[in-house]
Amino acid sequence: MKVIDLINERIRNNQTPFYSFEYFPPKTEKGVENLYERLDRMSALEPLWIDVTWGAGGSTSKLTLEICHNAQNFCGLETMMHLTCTNISVAEVKQALDQAKASGIQNILALRGDPPRGEAWTPGTEGLTRATDLVKLIRAEYGDYFCIAVAGYPEGHTEATSFEDDVVHLKSKMAAGADLIVTQLFYDTEIYREYVKSVRAAGITCPIIPGVLPIQGYAGFQRMTSLCRTKIPREITDSLEPIKNDDEMVKEYGVQLCMKMCRELIDMGSPGVHFYTLNLEKSTIKTLEGLELLSNDFAEKPLPWASHSQIRKGKRGKEDVRPIFWRNRPKSYIDRTNCWDEFPNGRWTHSNSPAFGELTDYHLHAPAAHKEFERREAFGRELTSVQSVFDAFAKYCAGEIDRLPWSETPLALESNAILTRLVSMNKRGFLTINSQPRVNGAASTDEVHGWGPKGGYVYQKVRKAYLEFFTSPENFSTLQEVLKHHPSISFHAVDRSGKSTSSYNKPSTTAVTWGVFPGREIIQPTVVDSESFLVWKDEAFALWTTQWISLYKAGSQSVQILEQVRDTFYLVNIVDNNFVDGNIFDVVDEVLKASGRAALTESKG
Repeated sequence: MKVIDLINERIRNNQTPFYSFEYFPPKTEKGVENLYERLDRMSALEPLWIDVTWGAGGSTSKLTLEICHNAQNFCGLETMMHLTCTNISVAEVKQALDQAKASGIQNILALRGDPPRGEAWTPGTEGLTRATDLVKLIRAEYGDYFCIAVAGYPEGHTEATSFEDDVVHLKSKMAAGADLIVTQLFYDTEIYREYVKSVRAAGITCPIIPGVLPIQGYAGFQRMTSLCRTKIPREITDSLEPIKNDDEMVKEYGVQLCMKMCRELIDMGSPGVHFYTLNLEKSTIKTLEGLELLSNDFAEKPLPWASHSQIRKGKRGKEDVRPIFWRNRPKSYIDRTNCWDEFPNGRWTHSNSPAFGELTDYHLHAPAAHKEFERREAFGRELTSVQSVFDAFAKYCAGEIDRLPWSETPLALESNAILTRLVSMNKRGFLTINSQPRVNGAASTDEVHGWGPKGGYVYQKVRKAYLEFFTSPENFSTLQEVLKHHPSISFHAVDRSGKSTSSYNKPSTTAVTWGVFPGREIIQPTVVDSESFLVWKDEAFALWTTQWISLYKAGSQSVQILEQVRDTFYLVNIVDNNFVDGNIFDVVDEVLKASGRAALTESKG
């Protein structure tokens, strides 16, 4: 059924507000499998519809189509498929639409889209240059079969010449045949109010559904709002500051804030709310419970366990008794921890999680580039040698540069203990992009190292026990020989072409951060996961191009130097499992000594 018809029916019958959910295709096979389980559970919330994103440049097109087909036909969810027209031919667009139609999908979110990471956006050669062109094509080829949604930007699209110009573009999409508008996320509801006024003044009368994103963690919130240039009210900033190190409190604040925003949006006349779930469920469910929007059937729990999906679908007999030992069965343990990936959801979320993906996977458009970063003299001046690259990394560690393409903020305070050695490493060609100090039982309230609820203790298999860096083939070859004499240290390494090697015999996961809290199981929020590492590789190497090489004129000496580093260096992570008294910098010293170079300077921290 078409979403616009569902919305209009709800409005006619005063059955508002409604809600809908967005998901993105996970990066790994196991993540996709777990996403289906999550879709099955969240279908019990009865969203009016769900939508599934279409990766930059159509990078997830096959998987997006598969997930949409299964959500529509096996999960019983009215599904809207994202579709972009960047780096895709008219024939490919028609093929995707034909497949959607064959799957019974009648809803498309039409977007211009963005190119894959590392590639520049260029206008299409077949008349598909913006979302308006895509809407026109769908209407011309498929008539009224599809409901077409388009994106709205309450703060203006980052590439628009002005807010007024952005509204003009929106009006052209509606004139081309769009049915409704779903907005990009925001955190100031007054901005949405003024946006609706401007859109209505332009003669646009269709439903405008606001998109909201519950805050899942402080660091992710900071990264996302910075990249998207989202305006954050001072009240939110002041509320987050004192609790930013307690992930549980941040998540709970995110739920309360989302509830407040939803109430205000509904009071403003919004017929519904669209949740950017990040493939997570807990915060969305809590928000809907607080708003009292869930049906009684969902709120009531007749048994101590959730009914199996096959029972709900009538494909399995009634189950009203389980042995007392059910909690100890492995499958039951998995069921009890089906939301484990939500705490906290950092970059190193386990690859099995359906929430494992890129920061931009759920956006209506890619985050804006850091123009202020690109203007920085340290990266704008011409490079004269590979050593110039090493020196730039060292300056970042020393605080002379406040960000790198791989690190969007200055080094954390906890890095002070290893700062001197990090600077030395980088000057010698070990370009560090991730490290953290070892912590052996710090209080969860510790101002530097603490996280999680009060009364707990946190651990990190790191001070001097974990590093991630780029380095030359020569350095890596020597490192491999040195590591033969250090059995407690494990590593993963991969180059840009995908050539990889590891000390592990099979895919593995190593916890590098964990916490122990009263009345809770041990939490392992940060892991080094072999599958995650190989997925991260594509983004890590692409950043050389998009955030650094792109600053210089093609063919220049600077470009040649950076391309040499990008195309030949390895991305490496090493973990010393002897986190109590091991020292990973000793290994680097051995590599330098074997290469005839001076050892690192010992940190005084």
